[in-house]
Amino acid sequence: MSAFWTSVTWNAMAGAYPGRAGSRPTIDGRRAYRGHVPDLRFYFDPACPFAWMTSKWVRTVQRRRAYEVEWRFVSLRLLNAHVDYDAHFPAGYEAGHTAGLRLLRLAARVREEHGPDVVAPLYEALGRLLYERTEQPDEGGSRTRAIATGALEAVGLPARLGTALDDEGLDAVVRAETDEALALTGKDVGTPILHFAPPEGTALFGPVISRLPAEDEAVALWDHVVALAAFPGFAELKRSLRERPQLPSFGVRTGEVGLVEDWHGGSRRLKR
Repeated sequence: MSAFWTSVTWNAMAGAYPGRAGSRPTIDGRRAYRGHVPDLRFYFDPACPFAWMTSKWVRTVQRRRAYEVEWRFVSLRLLNAHVDYDAHFPAGYEAGHTAGLRLLRLAARVREEHGPDVVAPLYEALGRLLYERTEQPDEGGSRTRAIATGALEAVGLPARLGTALDDEGLDAVVRAETDEALALTGKDVGTPILHFAPPEGTALFGPVISRLPAEDEAVALWDHVVALAAFPGFAELKRSLRERPQLPSFGVRTGEVGLVEDWHGGSRRLKR
């Protein structure tokens, strides 16, 4: 491994963080986001399985590296508001993206009433219910409501917050953060979006990963991604071939390799 890779660390990119050396990683939002700027802003849509996989990677690295994450919103449904879903996406994508927007409304209400520190465990609970089981969400609203109820129960929040799913008044909050994320990366992206060392640091779409690395590999991947983000003028590395995520909801078990598919514009290609 070159000296370049071994020398570029989180602190090298973000600058010194006095008093944090060796500190335990935290996702406590009140301490992490109200007293100072977080080390990483992670923009997610619960509807995106790749965002979920990347979030698992970020959490894995947090166990080894002292950095703080703020979890923010980006809606695939709002990002694609101008798109003809029937022409552009495979069947079911509009329902899935709409479900993601409804769950982001829930996250916005939870953050409003209980503070930003609760967003991390809420997203983790939602992701487990959406992707770590073999059941696939249906196209109706009942499944989304059941997932929301289960996630609220898992993090000890009142079930009444579930009314946020249908509160379109919360879309303004989600739209503002979606616009914020796209202002950092440009509009031809999806989820997740990671903003390293905000506000001055680089934001990138990705990394898009289909497998969760082991802890040592996860840390190595982190260092490589941070190094790329720190390089002046770097914009993109890309391939459109993706493995289906190594998640029970996709029928891909740990140790298996998912079917390789060609993706374009945020979905599997409809035509070769």
